[in-house]
Amino acid sequence: MDADVEPWEDTPVFAAELTAHRSLSAKGFRVLLAMSGAICLLYGVFFIVSGAWPVGLFFGLDFLLLYGAFRLNYRSGRAREQITVTRSNLSIRKISPAGKAVEHRFNPFWARFGVNRHEEFGITGMYVSGEGRRTDVGSFLNPDDRESFARAFKGALSTVKRRI
Repeated sequence: MDADVEPWEDTPVFAAELTAHRSLSAKGFRVLLAMSGAICLLYGVFFIVSGAWPVGLFFGLDFLLLYGAFRLNYRSGRAREQITVTRSNLSIRKISPAGKAVEHRFNPFWARFGVNRHEEFGITGMYVSGEGRRTDVGSFLNPDDRESFARAFKGALSTVKRRI
C-alpha cells in the first residue's frame, strides 16, 4: 500500500462487472442445434434421394452457417467490463472475448459520466471522460440494464465527490 494513500481511500465505493446478456442458455443452444440439425438432415437426405442433390447440400450449409453464427454470438458474450470507484481512483477494465484486458484509470473528482439519450429508446450510449480522455462504458448492455447502471454509477461518483 502506498504511504501517501489513506486506507479508506482504497475502499471501493462502487464495484460492478458488466456482462452481455444471452437469452439462450447452453442447454437451449444444444437443443436448438439438435432440432435444426435433425430437420436439415431429414430434408437434405430427402432431396439427395430425390435427385436434387444440390438442395440437400445447401441444407448442410445452412446448418453450418447457423452453428457458426451462434458460436460467434456466444464468443462475443464473453466480453465484460469491470468498473471500480474508490475515493482516489476510477478504474474501467475492459476484457475482450479473447481475454485481453485494457484498463482505463481516471481521477474520480475530474471524471465526468455522460449519457447519450434518445427520447424513444432511452439510453443509447454511456461514457466516462476526464483528463483529455474518453472511454465508452456498457455498450453491450440492454436498455434496462443501461438505465440501472447509469443510476448506480452516477450515485457512486456523487458520493465520492461529496466526501472531502
